[in-house]
Amino acid sequence: MEALIINLLGGAVGGNLAGAALKNLSLGTLWNSVVGILGGGLGGQLLSMLGVFVGGGGSAMDLGNIIGNVASSGVGGAVLLAIVGFIRNMNKK
Repeated sequence: MEALIINLLGGAVGGNLAGAALKNLSLGTLWNSVVGILGGGLGGQLLSMLGVFVGGGGSAMDLGNIIGNVASSGVGGAVLLAIVGFIRNMNKK
């Protein structure tokens, strides 16, 4: 349960960081957070199943596992935001 919460928070941060870095793909703070949360949940779970960003093998609350969860969910949130922002921009044209 803790890992899911970390994934959702990491995704929200990743979505907002991607929105700030990629102004043309930004959806606004609220939607950057929503899309980031979705991407963080999906990305964190997917990368965890694939064995990417797995921590030191200790408990679920091990510092290495927490950092791995934040990193993978942040990447998932940023990637999903970039995809959704790109699609939104394509539909505007």
